[in-house]
Formats: sequence, structure tokens, C-alpha cells
Amino acid sequence: MNMVSIIQKKKDGRPLSKEEIKWFVDGYVKGDIPDYQVSALLMAIYFQGLNKEEIFHLTEAMRYSGDTIDLSSIEGIKVDKHSTGGVGDKTTLVVAPLAAACGVPIAKMSGRGLGFTGGTVDKMESIPGFRTALEPEEFLNQVNTMGMAVIGQTAHITPADKKLYALRDVTATVDNLGLISSSIMSKKLAAGSDAIVLDVKCGDGAFMENIDDAEKLAEMMVEIGKSAGRRTVAAITEMGQPLGKAVGNSIEVIEAIETLKGNGPEDITELAVKLSGIMVYLGGKASSPEEGQTMTKEALDNGRGLEKLGEFIKAQGGNPEVISDYSLFPQHTIEKTITAQKSGYVRAIEAKKIGLASQQTGAGRATKEDDIDLSAGIIICKKIADEVREGDVLARLFGNDEKKIQQAMSIAEEAFVIEDEPCQPPQLIKKILGI
Repeated sequence: MNMVSIIQKKKDGRPLSKEEIKWFVDGYVKGDIPDYQVSALLMAIYFQGLNKEEIFHLTEAMRYSGDTIDLSSIEGIKVDKHSTGGVGDKTTLVVAPLAAACGVPIAKMSGRGLGFTGGTVDKMESIPGFRTALEPEEFLNQVNTMGMAVIGQTAHITPADKKLYALRDVTATVDNLGLISSSIMSKKLAAGSDAIVLDVKCGDGAFMENIDDAEKLAEMMVEIGKSAGRRTVAAITEMGQPLGKAVGNSIEVIEAIETLKGNGPEDITELAVKLSGIMVYLGGKASSPEEGQTMTKEALDNGRGLEKLGEFIKAQGGNPEVISDYSLFPQHTIEKTITAQKSGYVRAIEAKKIGLASQQTGAGRATKEDDIDLSAGIIICKKIADEVREGDVLARLFGNDEKKIQQAMSIAEEAFVIEDEPCQPPQLIKKILGI
């Protein structure tokens, strides 16, 4: 085999064999194949596409390009949850404790944020003392003893995906459904859980901006999971406006805590109960998703989810007192507000602009090397369909750099669209596939 013939074959629209895909993936990871040849192949794939078999083979090749996690020593059916990324998406911090409180073991690897979408690891690290790096034995023992553990992704998991994604990012070949689905699922399968719940975001603040593309991606990932022997369910959910009200790091953790106390925004509460209910069902603790949702709602109402979060924080070295004392989180020194310039109804909140504004406050990264301000971010005070009066506060911005806050305000102000006529809030959960 040689790379020129593989590039030519895909350029001509012919499918690549399992052996050809594995050969080029392994060779690229080892450094035997140069970037320029893989770039040419990615562009050919971008235009010619991948069939189902090619997507399965690419997923497998990337999955086994590095270490895989063996969770067999953990008792029970392990269930993972993954979001394709959005603005204000702190769902893991609510979903995982609720599912764990219902007896489902949660052994999860999460990533850091880049750009305007936040990372679960950054959010958790706003908790004083919290460790996201655990030794493998410690990670497994924690799940067996208290039900859940969440760690940062290691450099040794799916190194092929890391290299290919970095190259896709600089060659304008990111937005290809076959490449996206194989990238996500290679990591999920390498992480070792028995079942996977996928939260596929759809809207202005998501990678998939329209429902058709989101549905195609969801269907593809469900098929990949099932072909690998994993029970896989995908929910297509709204990301046309930020999820919840908090967009940042420590402020999103606080909102997650408030949600587990029963005081959270309606959308994050609804989504968390729905997704964790599906996890409880896939984990064999309920006979149906509906029964699972009844169980997770009960865990929310009786405080067992909140209690589980406290246990989890303590187990990973964090200070569980943050649950009752929010002053223990990193603190901001500057607060600014955005107010409505007219009366009416909030017709739209462009999630991408809110995400970019939050990033500008210091809460996000433009590059992987950037430091982030864990106290910075935005609180959305009005959501779509809310009535507003001229002068009402639409959002509050936090941070520690006056210049950054001013720049963030100019972006965030453009995100709100106010019109005279009332409107309906968007449907939060649009479709569920795989059940």
C-alpha cells in the first residue's frame, strides 16, 4: 500500500478498505506519513464522503490507535454521556450525580473548553482542591466505592483522532459528518463504558446548526455505537440559546448545584432529568426510560443527587463546602450589566455571540495554551419568550479585566433580539434516537 494510491482512490470516489484505513491511520500516528498527504486525503474525503463501512473502520482504527480503558473491574453496567458541545452546557454536573444516585456507575472522561464552548474539566477545576487527574486504580476504585468519577482526557487515548482533528482544523475539513462521528465515537468507545447517551446540540450555538444535519450525525453515531456492541441513544436538543442562565466556569458549577437543590432553570432541569433517566434505563436500573426519569426526578427532589455531588467532590480532593458556601469559588472584581433598549419580548438570543462574549470576559480559550479566569462569565437574565421593559437587565457580565469586560459587552449586546409580538420558547428536546 502507498499513500498516493489511497488518495487517488478516494479522490475518484471509491471506498477505502479496512486495511487501507488502518494503514494510513497507524502510519500517520507513527509519523511515517506527512501532513501534506493526509491533508490531501482529508480533502478527498470531505468532497467524496465516507460510506458506513468506511466510517466504522475509521472509528475502530482511531479507537485502537492508543490506550483504551478497561472498566471490567467496575461492577454493573457502565453508562457514559457525551455532549457535542454548546453554550452554558453544564449538564454533566447534574446528570452524572443523578444517575449515580440511582445506582448507575459513571466512569467518565471529559475535555477542556476551546473557543466558545466550555469544557467540563475547566468547570470542575473551579472547585478548590478538585483533581481531574487520577491514577487508573484510583479512578476505578472511586467508581466502585461511591458510584462516579470524572477525569480529564489523557494524551494516550485516541492519539490518531487528536492528530487528525488538529489537521482538519487548519485544512477546513472539520464539518464532514463521517469525520465528526468517527472522531467523537472513537473517544467514547476507547473510554470503555457499556452504554452511551449522546446529547447532540442543534442551533446557533452548536456545531450542527440545523435539525437535518443534527439528525444525520445522531443516526450515524448511534449506528457506530451499536456496531461496536454498545447500547447507544442520542437526543437532539436545542442550542439556539444558552442552556440555563450561567455561561462560564465557577458560575456554571454554582448553577448545577442550584439545579440539584431544586432551584435550577427549567431547561437544564428538564434536560438533566431526561438524559439521566435514559442512563438509568440503559444501566439496567429501570425497565423503561420513563421509569428511569421518575427515579432521577425523585433523586433530584429528595436531595440524593446533591448528596452524591458532594461525595464526588470530596472523593476527588475538592472542598464539598462549596455546595453551601459559594464564596469559596474564585471571585470576580468587576460586574457590568446589559439592559434592554426597548420594551417587548425576547425573540432570540444568539448563543454563539453569548459564547464568544463569555470567552472574551476571560472564561474561555482562543488557543489551548490560553489561561482562563475561572470566575468570569455571563448570567443570562432573560430567555426567549420572556417579556421585557426598557431598562430591564438582560445579562450580567463578570470578570477581572475591565478592557475584556467592555469588549464582551459589545458582543453580548448584539445577541439579544427584542420584538413587539409575543413568541413561544423553543422546543428543548427535539428527537430521541436509539430507543
